[in-house]
Amino acid sequence: MATNKFFKSLLLTLTIAISLFGGFVENSSAYPVFAQQNYSNPRAANGKLACANCHLNQKAIEVEAPQAVLPNSVFEIEVKVPYDTTRQQIGANGKKADLNVGGIVILPNGFKLAPNNQISKEIKAKNKGVFISPYSTEFDNILVVGPIAGKTHQELIFPVVAPDPEKNSDIKYLSYPLFVGGNRGRGQVYPTGEKSNMNVFAATQSGQISEITTSEKGESNITILSSNGTKTSQIVPKGLNLIVKQGDIVKPDQPLNTDPNVGGFGQEETEIVLQNPLRIIGYLAFCFCVLLTQVFLILKKKQFEKVQAAELNF
Repeated sequence: MATNKFFKSLLLTLTIAISLFGGFVENSSAYPVFAQQNYSNPRAANGKLACANCHLNQKAIEVEAPQAVLPNSVFEIEVKVPYDTTRQQIGANGKKADLNVGGIVILPNGFKLAPNNQISKEIKAKNKGVFISPYSTEFDNILVVGPIAGKTHQELIFPVVAPDPEKNSDIKYLSYPLFVGGNRGRGQVYPTGEKSNMNVFAATQSGQISEITTSEKGESNITILSSNGTKTSQIVPKGLNLIVKQGDIVKPDQPLNTDPNVGGFGQEETEIVLQNPLRIIGYLAFCFCVLLTQVFLILKKKQFEKVQAAELNF
């Protein structure tokens, strides 16, 4: 109970921090705190990660993880979120801003974020200024990070500690799936279901654009006059580039602005083996026995050849 209260207070603290420091990273649905509040489990039954519900554009990511790990060992999972750093996105305030990145790693049960005292100085140096946290108290095997500056963090490193089956009977020496997601840029949909300004806004009816005005907030108000005299007003958020002008004839669903989206979300799946040290020792012992047997066979062959040569000479 106390742990749940602590986690709720942590979420509240993160939310306050986001609102205070929003000038450094633009407000968007990339914040893991939004997913944490709306999804108890970020991975749906069909394998889709919650991030993809707001970040509709797909972009590739790369994952580097060890093929096998030993119990109680600390290892790295590296998520690469590449993109063109010269490109900028439209912020929530309508101004140009650099892209931010975020990531999520769904580990097998028992695998957790490595304690600070077990993380090497090298990893600490790479992750300086990066805050990685468990998704929730219920799913401490799910790690999230972001949003953070994309220009300096296109490679996200998650330090992980493997469980010990000798201490936890629920953990077995098996091969486990590993699910990873990475995002760059703002989302197209807010958690409330509303569209963000990272979208193409289309005409709702056919007709002629009779007027285009700009509000005090910088929004474009487009008035469309249909053939039967019906007027429809549409608002295009600030910062978006219009591709229509007054007097143009438009059709239903015709784009009114260029596509501002330069980011996207990607997810990958791989496997990791929790290896039994005794199996490795047994394998090495087997290899040593095979090698020793081969040596003895060669020595025996040499000895036999010498005996044959002595008998022929006799």
